[in-house]
Amino acid sequence: MEIFNVYNDERRAAAYAKLEFPGTYYLAYRDLPDILSEHVRGRNAIDFGCGTGRSTRFLQKLGYGVIGVDIAEDMIRKAREIDPQGHYYLIHAGDFSQFAENTYDLVLSVFTFDNIPTTDEKVKTFRDIGSLLSNQGKIVNLVSAPEIYTHEWASFSTKNFPENQSAKSGDKVRIIITDTEDKRPVVDIMWSDEDYQKVFNIAGLEIVKTYRPLANENEPYQWVNETRIAPWVIYVLKRVKTYSSFQTKPES
Repeated sequence: MEIFNVYNDERRAAAYAKLEFPGTYYLAYRDLPDILSEHVRGRNAIDFGCGTGRSTRFLQKLGYGVIGVDIAEDMIRKAREIDPQGHYYLIHAGDFSQFAENTYDLVLSVFTFDNIPTTDEKVKTFRDIGSLLSNQGKIVNLVSAPEIYTHEWASFSTKNFPENQSAKSGDKVRIIITDTEDKRPVVDIMWSDEDYQKVFNIAGLEIVKTYRPLANENEPYQWVNETRIAPWVIYVLKRVKTYSSFQTKPES
């Protein structure tokens, strides 16, 4: 399986490791504690696409016993440097076979599916992480809204990429993270809400609730479009089918 990962890069990993929750990123994480409290029972978690461990450490502070996994070696190295007591695993794309099925109360995925390019690859990945869930387990999938690639933001700029305006699900889009020292454009894969719903259905998942966080003018950031356009979409998902979908085994 090909997972498109622009973060598998030492320079970008170093810059990304310094990010916490500034500006537009604040909105991605602001509501997660309440969302998790409402929908997740139990504290056994996997952070899928953990990068340099920002979201993993976030879950740790909320009391979760969490494993961070990623396919980018440079990101995992940084995560281990920042949090040497944490649990971070480098995995091959699409291979979750080292983790027990029907075990985890939560699989959190923050921005990871922005880099998984096709319907087939998204479906297989959702099936695989769905297999990790306990009976009452939930996937919390946070992704970029299509609108993030066509507007300006406190933490992002897209004004130099007018081609984003005509992008459809599966198309590459470019965006600059203004909160890091690495100003090279990030290349993501745009995906619409309608097409995410189709993917979830094929993968045997059901949407429990969808959130689109908007900014509040009283918050301590210089908002641009965040008070009127949601830059992120948060899907809470549950498994509606029981299956074992792993097709690969860990290397000996």
